[in-house]
Amino acid sequence: MKESSRGRVYLVGAGPGDPELLTLRAARLLREADTVVHDRLIHPGVLEHARPHARLIYVGKEGGGESVQQEAIHAVLIAQARLGRTVVRLKGGDPFVFGRGGEEALALEAARIPYEVVPGISSGIAVPASAGIPVTHRDMSGEVTFATAFRAGGAPDWGFLARAQTLVLFMAGNRLEETTAALVTAGRAASTPAALVEAGTWEHQRVVEATLGTVAQEARKAGLGSPSLLVVGEVVALRARLPSLAARNHTATGDSVPRFAEAGHD
Repeated sequence: MKESSRGRVYLVGAGPGDPELLTLRAARLLREADTVVHDRLIHPGVLEHARPHARLIYVGKEGGGESVQQEAIHAVLIAQARLGRTVVRLKGGDPFVFGRGGEEALALEAARIPYEVVPGISSGIAVPASAGIPVTHRDMSGEVTFATAFRAGGAPDWGFLARAQTLVLFMAGNRLEETTAALVTAGRAASTPAALVEAGTWEHQRVVEATLGTVAQEARKAGLGSPSLLVVGEVVALRARLPSLAARNHTATGDSVPRFAEAGHD
């Protein structure tokens, strides 16, 4: 796209991973962008929508590893826009669901940079669905709670989370034993069905289905890690009754788990 004297930033949700779950508007904006500022967990197939001469800027974050500071990301977005460029800030899932999209919008607002938010399919609903787990189901779960297992500056309200009919926990893989123990201590029955989904909707998606009391041990035996999402609630048991869905993705079972080649960014 031809540069103008004033750029614009689009905070775009890339969806849960599978490139075919990208929205039509997101794909169009990628084809028009001068600069694409993207996170770590963006499928290569999504980035293929960018035009050949677009500038790709990686600003990934990784728990326990090297990460780009949030303030530095703000600075990149502002600087690129002030050069008159059309900027797509590409974020996994939806920008406003545990994606720090609100922080970036506030920074752009303060800098008086024109911006828009383009919603994406949240991993909180897409990943369970891809594993054959409906997050709501009549007469079983009429509500769903989304939360993150990692919260800077303090622990989640485990008592509140333990009471959720369906609980979907983002970023659960690195703290799975601590998380499941905290929920049981807060009153959730250890026998509650639970599933950990690794790399949801990606080609190498894997699922461990167990109970809240055993899912951490089973996931460790299966070698599951991050990125992963934990689903807790009676709806997890529906997966066994939906074999047509479950057959489309791999169920990890301890030492029998095959090794999958990583796709795209680590």
